[in-house]
Amino acid sequence: MNFQFSILRLLQLAIVPVGAYSYSEGLETLVNLGIIYNDASLKKWLENSLQFGAIRVESAIMIRAFRAINLGDLKDLAYWNAWASAAKETEELRLQSWQMGRSLVKLLQDIHLPLQTKQIPSVLQSIEACGSQCNFAIAFGIAAVNLEIEEAAAILGYLQSWAANLVNAGVKLIPLGQTAGQQLLLDLNSQISLTAQESLRLENDDLSSCSWGLALASMAHETQYTRLFRS
Repeated sequence: MNFQFSILRLLQLAIVPVGAYSYSEGLETLVNLGIIYNDASLKKWLENSLQFGAIRVESAIMIRAFRAINLGDLKDLAYWNAWASAAKETEELRLQSWQMGRSLVKLLQDIHLPLQTKQIPSVLQSIEACGSQCNFAIAFGIAAVNLEIEEAAAILGYLQSWAANLVNAGVKLIPLGQTAGQQLLLDLNSQISLTAQESLRLENDDLSSCSWGLALASMAHETQYTRLFRS
């Protein structure tokens, strides 16, 4: 496929409207507790998450979905979707993933996707294989294949989308200026690239994370007195 088309589709997929802006993934709790209070503390949290946290594993799951679709292996796709659901530390995070996944697959069904240059399962077949709930990482992988985006580019888009959403949440919550937010995104480029390269190489036995901080923040968010975000 034309390289320029591939880049344009990646840029579109990374900002597709799936409701990500309504989630903070525990950041709201951390700001409320004073654990995150400026751009430096937010950067440290996001860098640690990229190195050791759940997003590192999620990006690897997205790639497994990508590869399963390319191989036409719907059984493997369903397995990793169930795995992704089971790996969510809290109900809030699981519901977030399901809601964003639903929104993305609905969009995929409603738009006219480009004609495929190779034989792959249809979007409907892929969605049906996942059952009643499709996680966002799985839906993103399905979308990337159908948009003919290369896997190395897809994982960068996935991680960049995650980082941009949480930086925007931090801008609202701390609060930070827009310039500080953009600087933070630039500063995260190196770690995003490193995490993408590592996730592409992860074996199944390496799919683990140290995300107890995220889990505790997510659980505490449910009972927080005032909330701007859904997670």
